[in-house]
Amino acid sequence: MKRKASAVWNGTVKEGNGHLTTQSTVLNETQYSFNSRFEDGIGTNPEELLAAAHAGCFTMKLSADLTEAGFTPEQLETTAVITLDNGKITKSELTLNAKVPGIADDQFQEIAKSAKENCPVSGAFSFELSLSATLAAS
Repeated sequence: MKRKASAVWNGTVKEGNGHLTTQSTVLNETQYSFNSRFEDGIGTNPEELLAAAHAGCFTMKLSADLTEAGFTPEQLETTAVITLDNGKITKSELTLNAKVPGIADDQFQEIAKSAKENCPVSGAFSFELSLSATLAAS
């Protein structure tokens, strides 16, 4: 499987702007700029997109792994925070809140840790990955 996205940029890095388009067109000429990346401008940015990719991939992997272990997740809610420090992406921090009936916390933690380590997006990252997973009482 191959997926693609494209970026167009016009002008200098600070005064210019661009747009991103994905193969599915979920992003369709979605704007991005210096302000949307480094300040509070309107639009997206590469770090936000990495965070979405990591949260989505991990959550799907966890769902698959829980199902394989005989559990049906009621809800898995993941937030990913990407850290950009001195021009380098240094970390992705996953925070998970989950409702999974019938699973013990130690087994849940083991399956969540494995999903973090083995989702395809985690494998693509060369920076630090962390996970804080909370299982809601059933």
